[in-house]
Amino acid sequence: MHFMSEGFSFSSLNSAQREAVNSLDGPVLILAGAGTGKTRTVTCRISHMLEKGILPGQILAVTFTNKSAVEMRERVSGMVDKKSAKELTVCTFHSLCVRILREGIEKLGYKKNFTIYAGSDQVGLMKQLIVRKGGKDLNLDAMQVLSMISKNKNDGLEPDDHADELVSVIAKAYTSELRAQNAVDFDDLLVLAERLLREHGDVREVLREKYKYVTVDEFQDTNGLQMKLVQQLVGAPYNICVVGDDDQSIYGWRGADVTNILQFERFFPDPKVILLEVNYRSSAAVLHTANSLIKNNIGRREKELKPFHAGGRQLRLISMPGDEEEAEFIAEEVLDRCRGGKKPWEDFAILFRTNQQSRNLETAMRTYDIPYRVVGAQSFFDKKEVRDVLAYLQVFYNPMSDVPLLRVIGAPPRGIGQGSVLLMTEASRERDCSVWEVMNEEEVLEQLSAKVRGAVREFTELVAGVRGRMLDVQSKENMGDVLKEFLEEIEYHEWMIRGCKTDAEKEKRAEGIHDVIDYLRDASRQGKSLQQFLDRMALQENRDDDDIEKQKGVCLITLHASKGLEFPIVYLVGLENGILPHKRSQEEGTVDEERRLLYVGITRAQDELTMTYCNYRSKYGERVHCESSLFLKELDFQYIDESDYEDIMGAEATEEEQESFFSSLKDMLE
Repeated sequence: MHFMSEGFSFSSLNSAQREAVNSLDGPVLILAGAGTGKTRTVTCRISHMLEKGILPGQILAVTFTNKSAVEMRERVSGMVDKKSAKELTVCTFHSLCVRILREGIEKLGYKKNFTIYAGSDQVGLMKQLIVRKGGKDLNLDAMQVLSMISKNKNDGLEPDDHADELVSVIAKAYTSELRAQNAVDFDDLLVLAERLLREHGDVREVLREKYKYVTVDEFQDTNGLQMKLVQQLVGAPYNICVVGDDDQSIYGWRGADVTNILQFERFFPDPKVILLEVNYRSSAAVLHTANSLIKNNIGRREKELKPFHAGGRQLRLISMPGDEEEAEFIAEEVLDRCRGGKKPWEDFAILFRTNQQSRNLETAMRTYDIPYRVVGAQSFFDKKEVRDVLAYLQVFYNPMSDVPLLRVIGAPPRGIGQGSVLLMTEASRERDCSVWEVMNEEEVLEQLSAKVRGAVREFTELVAGVRGRMLDVQSKENMGDVLKEFLEEIEYHEWMIRGCKTDAEKEKRAEGIHDVIDYLRDASRQGKSLQQFLDRMALQENRDDDDIEKQKGVCLITLHASKGLEFPIVYLVGLENGILPHKRSQEEGTVDEERRLLYVGITRAQDELTMTYCNYRSKYGERVHCESSLFLKELDFQYIDESDYEDIMGAEATEEEQESFFSSLKDMLE
């Protein structure tokens, strides 16, 4: 029996959750409103499948972030035996596509040992191509070109669609360069996996046979390409369950298509639709206000959040003179409420629409010495030392990949100057082969000085030696130890910290290097190959889930990043036209998505919510007049107290005056 009773019982679920857990066959759409116990319902449903005798290997659950995948797996592990939990497939879309492509990418003309390019690998390659195709002085942003290519791929277009002539040439070169290096980027994972399933019935049947029950979480965030992939993966009798909330679809700008959830019936016949509406997170006052806002969106699936907890404090709407006063008012209030340990800092969150709004808020936190965390700090994978060490590992796995090779050839410098690298790069273009092949080609090496020739040979021998040890399946050596020894041999650490200005920076750099070594050690202990390790790292690198639960202090967070989180006390700032709704949304006709964004913000609050707007805001050193958000006119004010900054400050001043009058009277009497 897979099932263990301590983690899950029907009596702990409400009637709608119970219906969802019981509906295992055919298409099921679970519309899970904010705070309605969505994750619990999904994990109980998977546990129930196992109890009903469905084999764990036949169950696939797809999530959007690595963090959600880990959380889902852990929750299911708490309800079923460990062996069953291990055999389930719980992964992100991109991770699923890697599995699909490792099954049969050679049918699409790639070699099985493809490399995944992500983050700075892509940017590095794009920068090279911009210089090569347009010259050194071409002022073209690599990230912008990549995002255009990405959008096209996800929209089912050619990578160079909608581009001017030069950008089109660069986009085509990017595609053929990846192909030549037997590499794919993140969008290719989806594009190629969908194509493989669509064009090759044998692969499609193998996967449909393997994954008989499919669950997709956060379905409102899927785009058209992901929907097509799901359709290829799921055949009759369509045992697919999708879970999401169209009212929380806030990633349209990233390509998410809310019609996937609104018109689910178009994709899978006659689905069972289950509404989860009982909210266990927020007070009745918060939910009443959120419901009054979201019903103004046309074409949504009808549902209403119902409070599990009755009553609740009045919400506040405060008019502020300017953004500095807004930030100082909040900082003073937080300080006052936390002083002497009355409340923990972590109870408080300040939500804002745009990154620029965080500057004043951070300044105020520092002024009042309040510990805080900003969500969206620099990612581990963006650190130079981490990128370098991972690039070395990519070279050991596949030296034919030019971008990682060119990244590490001078890190640290080893007597192979830029001129020599350029000569070898050009030679590789002329010969239509990789830089690595050129580095082993006597005819090319003869064009270099004896000293550089020696340095190149030393480098290729070193890489070949380490590569042999890393890829040796019979070897008892741990890959992490091999990497550590290699980095010591090339004195990478010493070179890296030489460029650091402070001891703290030196410490951070050293930590980054050791972290990669430790990750690799663990993977090696678990019997993972270098390819599997690099796949996992590339998939991790694209994650967008800074683990804020582990950080301390008041949480300063964008509305987009706040989705899925909850806080006892929330400040929602900058409710002004041009900020929320954002100016761009009014020009592009996407105000509905901004309304959903405010709805997400309101429903983060458990007990208390304060909303603020400013009459003036500083912009480029000037004071610009603001008007309050059009969304405020849509709210039902039954549970909202309106006030004005001046009145609040005036009232506080009067209280202080009274206190000082009575204390001076007391002094006189004494």
